[in-house]
Amino acid sequence: MSDVAAAAKVSKATAARVLGGYGAASEAVRDRVHAAAEELGYHPNALAKTMTTGRSNSIGIIVGDIENPFFAQATRGAADVAKAAGYDLILLNSDEHALAEENAISVLLAKRVDGILVAPASTADPSSLREAVDRGRPLVLFDRVADGIDVDTVVADNLEGSRRLTRLLLDAGHRRIAFVSTIGHAAGYRVGDRLGSSSVDDRVSGFVGALAEAGVEDPARFVCLNARRDGVDAIVRRLVDEGITAIVASDSLIAQAAFRELRGLGVSIPADVSLVAFDDADWTSLSAPALTVMAQPIHEIGAEAARLLLRRIAGDGAPTEHLVLPQRLVARESIAPPRD
Repeated sequence: MSDVAAAAKVSKATAARVLGGYGAASEAVRDRVHAAAEELGYHPNALAKTMTTGRSNSIGIIVGDIENPFFAQATRGAADVAKAAGYDLILLNSDEHALAEENAISVLLAKRVDGILVAPASTADPSSLREAVDRGRPLVLFDRVADGIDVDTVVADNLEGSRRLTRLLLDAGHRRIAFVSTIGHAAGYRVGDRLGSSSVDDRVSGFVGALAEAGVEDPARFVCLNARRDGVDAIVRRLVDEGITAIVASDSLIAQAAFRELRGLGVSIPADVSLVAFDDADWTSLSAPALTVMAQPIHEIGAEAARLLLRRIAGDGAPTEHLVLPQRLVARESIAPPRD
């Protein structure tokens, strides 16, 4: 700044006002300062500006799995809104672990971000989010909620989406339908259990509820969790051996692994086993057969979460908002009546 001021033949305070975009200066002075800055290759010190203004013009986003297409699209939605508002977006990955999420929040707070978007690793235990809440940093949750934390949330209507997807299979005549998820759960699922992710919890509740309404006995026995630990391929092999006629995959990555394993086993989709999934990933429309899916408004989830966060950063003190966005059924070719 001193070099720019000297080259423009103005005081350091005047150069700071011009380059910072505040205070008064004549057009001639502004031209000289900007020309000197360009000539010298001057770039403002973002950290110094943050310490001076109290704002970093950046927000953080913490996702559960950076490789999951869902989080890629949600992050893009948030980034589009942030960029339009003049904010940078800092992306961190929790790998669905609360400790990693807590560390990520500490990193973002140390970088003095103006607000944080989080897909919480745990719905039931929000302790990893406490530091941000206690320090008064604006916080918005997306894709999942966290019990006991009164902050804005943006989620999809997973409960109704799961009911609709399961009813499609029931209407086709299926009664031995499995739901597969990677979420960890200590014991076998029982109706009423609270799962660690509210999005999966809602999907399981919708699945079990639809089976129960159709008169399927003990529907909880068809819920298969811990696929990250046990392997989707191993679970699919077991389900085929047990005579399951349809599978609901909790996301597109699980569906892809299930699709591959069924093909490897020589099981025909949908003649032998029908397969449906959440998330309209690109591959689901290109496979043979193309998969029936419940599409989520993923980009809009990220965008709405970012809009809410920017409002809070700007000082909006309105009551907490909880947005639930509808899902969309995309019917394709992966459902057929069971052979029996």
